[in-house]
Amino acid sequence: MGEMRRTLISILILLSFNIINGEDGYRFFTWNITYGDIYPLGVKQQGILINGQFPGPLIDTVTNENLIVSVFNNLDEPFLLSWNGIQQRRNSWQDGVYGTNCPIQPGNNFTYVLQMKDQIGSFFYFPSLGFHKAAGGYGGIRIASRSVIPVPFDPPAADYTILAGDWYKMNHTDLKAILDGGNDLPFPDGILINGRGSNGYTFSVDQGKIYRFRISNVGLSTSFNFRIAGHKLKLVEVEGTHALQNTYDSLDVHLGQSYSVLVIADQPPLDYYIVISTRFTSQILTSTSLLRYTNSAGAAPGSTPGGPTIEIDWSLNQARSIRQNLTASGPRPNPQGSYHYGLINTTRTIRLANSAPMINGKQRYAVNSVSFVQADTPLKLADYYNIQGVFSFGTMPNNPTGSGGYLQTSVMAADFRSFFEVVFENQEDIVQSWHIDGHIFFVAGMDGGEWSPESRLNYNLRDGISRCTVQVYPMSWTALYMPLDNVGMWNIRSENWARQYLGQQFYLRVFSPANSTRDENPIPKNALLCGRASGRKTRPL
Repeated sequence: MGEMRRTLISILILLSFNIINGEDGYRFFTWNITYGDIYPLGVKQQGILINGQFPGPLIDTVTNENLIVSVFNNLDEPFLLSWNGIQQRRNSWQDGVYGTNCPIQPGNNFTYVLQMKDQIGSFFYFPSLGFHKAAGGYGGIRIASRSVIPVPFDPPAADYTILAGDWYKMNHTDLKAILDGGNDLPFPDGILINGRGSNGYTFSVDQGKIYRFRISNVGLSTSFNFRIAGHKLKLVEVEGTHALQNTYDSLDVHLGQSYSVLVIADQPPLDYYIVISTRFTSQILTSTSLLRYTNSAGAAPGSTPGGPTIEIDWSLNQARSIRQNLTASGPRPNPQGSYHYGLINTTRTIRLANSAPMINGKQRYAVNSVSFVQADTPLKLADYYNIQGVFSFGTMPNNPTGSGGYLQTSVMAADFRSFFEVVFENQEDIVQSWHIDGHIFFVAGMDGGEWSPESRLNYNLRDGISRCTVQVYPMSWTALYMPLDNVGMWNIRSENWARQYLGQQFYLRVFSPANSTRDENPIPKNALLCGRASGRKTRPL
């Protein structure tokens, strides 16, 4: 039965209207989404499993390959998967957030058609609806370079994925109820590393060999610091960009971010702690795994290595040191440094300030005073079918208002091929983390205090790292340059999941007046329709 389903999907895809380059390879996945008992911190919880796994299956793919992911929702509530950092070129239809997709209803299925178009690197997928992310349902994505494209380091002996983040012992439904009641979440209970608590996972290495570790923060509320006792970390890739190969003793990874490091197994053959601990929190949570040499003689002497805790300047200086490798090829053969972002005139400056207002007696979170509320119809469908009253443009201010918060389904309009300067401003005492779907951007600068036009004098306009998720330190700002080269309806959100859930997000609608399939794929034949789009037609078979 499964083979017949895959064959049918293949035929439908090949008959579709030039959605995918037929020369590139295909990978097929069938995923069953279920609840299951998990015990990551020693307490029984209701987890979200994919094919019985927590975390979900690892996706290994290659630049430009096509992924056909058939998702069967066996939960008792609607479900969606999103693909953190996958750009969905010309194809926001597959982004998997409520602003672009109708949820997969219980007992139903939906087939995602994704292409890893012009991308390499380390990413992850996660459940985007409600507070499902607190129950699991996430997994890693690794996109390898095509064989004809040189990579700026030798192939490692092994390639390990680490999905880590803070975790609660409460079920996701209880956490959601706390937020729905207008309250903030308590402090997390622990940190998971690949779905397990301390010392629940071991990575084996051979002495003298080099290993790649891909590290993603899939948590809900806190940054963390990553380190391996006795070993250096050579940074090589940041969310699809080959990085300047600096060496660090430890690395801060903020919410939603992904990094790749190379580690040389050059120490005496023992067991060494891999340590992950929270950053910028009054209480420090720590979790460990083991780096075990295959000829290990036992545990390494000494205690678990300590790391930074609340030091902001240390983290800021490290962030500034993370830069592009200008001479390395990206997913294409041309060097990453051939795109001179610093020489392009910006067409618009947008300043986005996060805040935490009380609205109608309940805790909400806002961007430029607007606290986002979901519409009854996905915004992408409302836009496509020209359904009035779902949202309106101009509801997202370009600058901080300085006023209290208000509720709004906020959408910002932008023109295809424009070039934005975006400044995230954080006048709160937390570390913020922002993600932009469908695009990469160049981190031009970050500093403490208030941003002003004079801040541009200290921008890095040559080799700022390009990525899709960036942190903003307390009482600080972060500026980026972003080419709007991908038509669609794109989510801009806080990666602090309680803040995202309670309104700290909005949508950017990138529009091309040409209305051509050269700029954006047509609506998928299998698109789910809901809300005021129910009963409409997609495209004929």
